[in-house]
Amino acid sequence: MSRVFVVIRFRVGESAQAEFAVRLQAALDVLGKQKGFVAARAGRNVDDPELLALTLEWENIGSYRRALSPYEVKLAAVPLLSEAIDEPTAYEELLPEYLPQH
Repeated sequence: MSRVFVVIRFRVGESAQAEFAVRLQAALDVLGKQKGFVAARAGRNVDDPELLALTLEWENIGSYRRALSPYEVKLAAVPLLSEAIDEPTAYEELLPEYLPQH
């Protein structure tokens, strides 16, 4: 099975981003404890500061889907994730991580 990365985008007004970051950290705290979790990264778009992105990496699609089921995830992460822009989010890895040769 291939690794899966998840790209979740949010539209958050600049004045609401500090509160959003607190909720995002709480969601990542519980997601990061789930079996199959590899890494997470969050950022703000450089051209549109109200567009935020969260990427999650999982060992496989099953790990990602199962990670959304525990009660603590439903409390801390699912409400935040439900605010995401409605678009497909999970991507199967086609190529291994590219690291430039120096």
